[in-house]
Amino acid sequence: MGKFIVKATATGIKFDLKAGNGEVIATSEVYTTMKSCLNGVESVKKNAPVAAIEDQTVEGYETAKNPKFEVYLDKAGEYRFRLKATNGQIIAVGEGYKAKAGCLNGIASIQKNAPDAPVVDTTEA
Repeated sequence: MGKFIVKATATGIKFDLKAGNGEVIATSEVYTTMKSCLNGVESVKKNAPVAAIEDQTVEGYETAKNPKFEVYLDKAGEYRFRLKATNGQIIAVGEGYKAKAGCLNGIASIQKNAPDAPVVDTTEA
């Protein structure tokens, strides 16, 4: 089972969603408060399972409504995704993948793991 790891950074607080095997499958922005970080976690839990997938790597792709996962190619030519909430805010991003299949597997893993994932606060550690 996956889990959200909340941790302090030099400039604030962020979360990583880790799969059952310990791999990081999504990362948040850096938040200024714990409350806003936990709101981000709740937003991922709520939006990920129902989000459409908008594949921006395909010519003439169809624009999906939010919430959605946007799949795109980064400057290095790797496949990445970002999860956007209903309001269009980016709430989580994925790492770069060499193959589109890996990127889509990452999205599937978030959709499976996020809804029931416990939150582990490591900011006190």
